[in-house]
Amino acid sequence: MSNRDEQTLLVRPRLFIVSSLASTADGADSGPVTTSVGDRRDQKRDPRVPFGPPPLRRAGRKGEWLLAAGLLIPNLALLFVFVYRPLLDNIRLSFTDWNISSPQANYIGFANYVEWFGRDDTKTVFFNTAVFTIATVVLSMALGLALALLLDQKLKGRNLVRSVVFAPFVISGAAIGVAFQFVFDPSFGLIQDLLAKIGVASPDFYQKPGWALFMVTATYIWKNLGYSFVIYLAALQARRGDLDEAAEIDGASKWTHFRKVLLPQLRPTTFFLSITVLLSSVQVFDIIYAMTRGGPIGNGTMTLVFQVYHETFVNQRAGYGATVATVMFLILLVVTAVQVRFMDREQRA
Repeated sequence: MSNRDEQTLLVRPRLFIVSSLASTADGADSGPVTTSVGDRRDQKRDPRVPFGPPPLRRAGRKGEWLLAAGLLIPNLALLFVFVYRPLLDNIRLSFTDWNISSPQANYIGFANYVEWFGRDDTKTVFFNTAVFTIATVVLSMALGLALALLLDQKLKGRNLVRSVVFAPFVISGAAIGVAFQFVFDPSFGLIQDLLAKIGVASPDFYQKPGWALFMVTATYIWKNLGYSFVIYLAALQARRGDLDEAAEIDGASKWTHFRKVLLPQLRPTTFFLSITVLLSSVQVFDIIYAMTRGGPIGNGTMTLVFQVYHETFVNQRAGYGATVATVMFLILLVVTAVQVRFMDREQRA
């Protein structure tokens, strides 16, 4: 080979063979594309060659769909059978005058709803439910946070105290209701004995509606305090330590540290507890049944959920009881939606 031929080979751009197995629209493979280094900028990309890794094969996608269906369908079936179907059936029964012992339910339209909104005891029942729910949610969360802050510190015997605080939560509500009857009994109860030592007469918890509502509310808070305590304690142990150190270096007071550093980190936990404790409080039945059975003097401690039981199984008006249950469901749905909306707005801000 002459010197001239060698110079020609050196000047000539080298050719690179770029081979890619790209899937076309009909599934065929694209052939090799030969481009020159000097012409790459001027040459357009082949639209048949996709960027990135090749797409998943249809067989792989089909397997994923089958796996997802196998995992979701049993759970959705259980939800439909035990949650959504009873809910829809309850709404259907609210438009009837069905007696729970009768095999037939007669359609009466909105008569049950008109009766519920027009009855005199509706205001009392709604007031009892609102007072009981607000008091239990606010106080149980506040006391649970206070105990969590206290028992998150290094104290002797704190594990034992934690167990003692949480223990009532796992005890049956009916058993606690029966036990607390001896605490609030105005004749020989524990409160009566303590007040007698300082010369104060014990209130009649079983004859005055206000004191009866206070009695069941205090009992429920004592029972479920451990739930809020444990959730807050877990959140405190998972908080960021560097923020605490930064606040300490800056010389922040305890109140400023609690308000500016600690509470913002506990906001998701507080939101979670506000929903779960609210739903639990509205559905309280066992403590009220064991202690007062909805009394005294008519509807002293009657709540919405207890009215559902009373109308359905005592007054034998299952259709009217389904109406109360539907109203309670709609109220909880609206309150929960407002809470979620408020939390989303706080997170975006």
